Amino acid sequence: MSESPIPGTTTHFGYREVPVADKQKLVGEVFSSVAGKYDVMNDLMSFGVHRLWKRHFVATSGIRKGDRVLDLAGGTGDIAALLLPRVGATGEVVIADINAAMLQAGRDRLLDRGLLQGLRWAQVNAEALPFPEASFDAVTIAFGLRNVTDKEQALREMQRVLKPGGRALILEFSRVNQEWLKPLYDFHSFQVLPRVGKLVAHDETSYRYLAESIRKHPDQATLKAMLEAAGFRNVAVRNLSAGIVAIHRGYKV
Repeated sequence: MSESPIPGTTTHFGYREVPVADKQKLVGEVFSSVAGKYDVMNDLMSFGVHRLWKRHFVATSGIRKGDRVLDLAGGTGDIAALLLPRVGATGEVVIADINAAMLQAGRDRLLDRGLLQGLRWAQVNAEALPFPEASFDAVTIAFGLRNVTDKEQALREMQRVLKPGGRALILEFSRVNQEWLKPLYDFHSFQVLPRVGKLVAHDETSYRYLAESIRKHPDQATLKAMLEAAGFRNVAVRNLSAGIVAIHRGYKV
C-alpha cells in the first residue's frame, strides 16, 4: 500500500487524521516544544538504550574515511558526533533537519564538545533536498523518517543525492516481534511515557504523539518494500531489541 499522501487528502498525525498540508507544521511544533529536553527524554524513554542503538547503527554503517555523509533529521547531533571519527579529516558530515530549534540545540551541544571541523548544518525538508544528484557517499536518518509526511518521496530524494554505490541507512522504531513483550511495550509507551513527558518536559501531548507515531510507522517488511520501490537494491533489515527498532540498509546501483 502506498505511503504517499494525495494532495488535498488527510494523513496521520499520531492517531489523528489531519490535512496533509498541516502535518509538517504540527510535527514542527512537537519538536520545537521538546528540543530543550530531547536528550534527557530519550534516555528516560529508552532507559538509555538509544545510545547503544545509535552506536551500533554507526559501527555497522560501513562509512569510511573521506566519505561525505548526509545525516537527515540529525538536529540532535548524536549521529554526527559518532560519524565524525569514521569520516576523518578528509570527510564531511552534513547535519540536516527541518526544525530550526532542534538544529540550534544540537549545534550548541556539539560546539560545547569542541566539535566543529568536518560538520556543516542545513535546515532542509527531507522531501525536497537542496543538494545535487550523486553528492553523498551515504545518507543516514535515525528516528526521523516516521515524522516525514511523504516517506516515499523522502526515500526517492535520498536515492537521488547518493552516489552510485552509496548507501541509505535508516534507524527507526519498528514492529515488536516478541508477543510477550508487546503489552509491556504498549504500557510503557502509552501510560508511562506521556506522564514522564509531562513531569520532565512539561509536555504530555508531544510525547503521546511520539508514541502514536511509532505505531503508525511502516513495519520492517513494508519499509523494505518502500526502499526497493524507491530504487534501492540489496535492501537488508536488522532488528534490534526484539524489533523495537530496526536498521534498514539499501544501496544505489
